[in-house]
Amino acid sequence: MKKYAKIGLYLLVLAAAIALPLLLNMSRKGKNHISILTLGMVWAIAALSLNLILGYTGQASLAHGAFMGIGAYCFAILFERVGINFWLAVPITCLVTALIGFLVGLPSLRTKGPYFAIFTLCFNVIVLVVFFNWTWLSGGVQGQAITLPSYLSQRWVRYYVVLFFLILVMLIERQIVKSLAGPSLIAVRSNENLAEAVGIRTFREKLIAFTASCFLVGLAGVFFAMEQQHLSPEATSYLASFYILIYLLIGGVATLGGPVVGAVGLYWLLSRFEKSLGDFRYLIFGLILIFVIIYFPMGVVGGIKKLWEWAKERWGGKEVPSDTLAYRGPDEEVRGVSSD
Repeated sequence: MKKYAKIGLYLLVLAAAIALPLLLNMSRKGKNHISILTLGMVWAIAALSLNLILGYTGQASLAHGAFMGIGAYCFAILFERVGINFWLAVPITCLVTALIGFLVGLPSLRTKGPYFAIFTLCFNVIVLVVFFNWTWLSGGVQGQAITLPSYLSQRWVRYYVVLFFLILVMLIERQIVKSLAGPSLIAVRSNENLAEAVGIRTFREKLIAFTASCFLVGLAGVFFAMEQQHLSPEATSYLASFYILIYLLIGGVATLGGPVVGAVGLYWLLSRFEKSLGDFRYLIFGLILIFVIIYFPMGVVGGIKKLWEWAKERWGGKEVPSDTLAYRGPDEEVRGVSSD
């Protein structure tokens, strides 16, 4: 029954996501919300990509904003300048971003702790400077325009395209964690030295996860370019890396729903108050972050799961082992209780 209840909940959320553009199209202001939600889902894909390297291997990358911008520009160049078909340019962009991520990961992942975060942040700054100064590549301050195919001109069409790929990325990440690679990644996150002692090649596991993460954030860059239809060097800013990280932290690290809740919810909230509050809306952003860190250190989704387990123990008449309330990955089984 528990399994069917979960499936029913997932189908209900999916049905709501599918029906939402139809309802929003009925009003003039609603069409604007479709674009906001589409970009929110793009950031959710980026947050899911960071979740793969931070949530499951414990490596805090501060370069995902750069990789997202690289993916966006790579797609724009392939599609707009070279003239490659839209759907062919998408996988090529993801592969190019993954290749760059692989080359960056070779030296950076040999560092540990805060040094990896510092290394990736420095890489992000370098990428930003390069795109600002190499006008032949990025167009400089004038940027790079993207002319979409006619079948993607409608906002609701782009919404459903991004929704499809968001679901696909969630399924891929879930499959990675559920596969034989999942326990190895979690072992690296828990205790890297112990993982090496039992025979896990930690560097290889981290490099594979980082490369896969860059592949996925390159996909987010494609849809960012598609929805924005114009790119500037700020697309590679380190601020984007911090946004992705904050969306993930607020939503819930090492959960599948957390990055989506954090990215879509916060991006919509900030956009909603952009005109009325201006830059003061970031004050709300900061207060939300402080509140979540203090009262929900596992993120919104992780906090809801913990409250649900507590409610079952309190009123369900069934004792739940205390270690099930500890923070574990969403796909780890604990004494027969899945936190998925």
